[in-house]
Amino acid sequence: MHDYRDGAAIRGWHAHVYFDAATLEQARALCSAAAERFAVTMGRLHQRPVGPHPQWSCQLAFRAEALAAVLPWLLLNRGDLTVLLHPLSGEPLADHRDRALWLGAAQPLDLSMLPERAAGEEI
Repeated sequence: MHDYRDGAAIRGWHAHVYFDAATLEQARALCSAAAERFAVTMGRLHQRPVGPHPQWSCQLAFRAEALAAVLPWLLLNRGDLTVLLHPLSGEPLADHRDRALWLGAAQPLDLSMLPERAAGEEI
């Protein structure tokens, strides 16, 4: 039997926008626009793989209540960029492995570095 939780367990979301040298400016424009339009915190444009991410990426972090606005906007504006969207529930491994949404082609993540539980994830 599953232990079902409601959406209140999700404190926020991370959207990781993947890019490469050819799409760096497209990613910068998308992430900057999201930061200006929504209550989104834009991270650095990492021009190397960071954490479990196999490509260059930029993290957008936002509160749970912003998902209804941010998700459709990303769907319509991401162009050909791939975006990994995952919740922040305090369970980083499951959030990246089992609860992730992909806009574009799914990419293999290095899950070996993710803990099962985390006390203070950044929004």
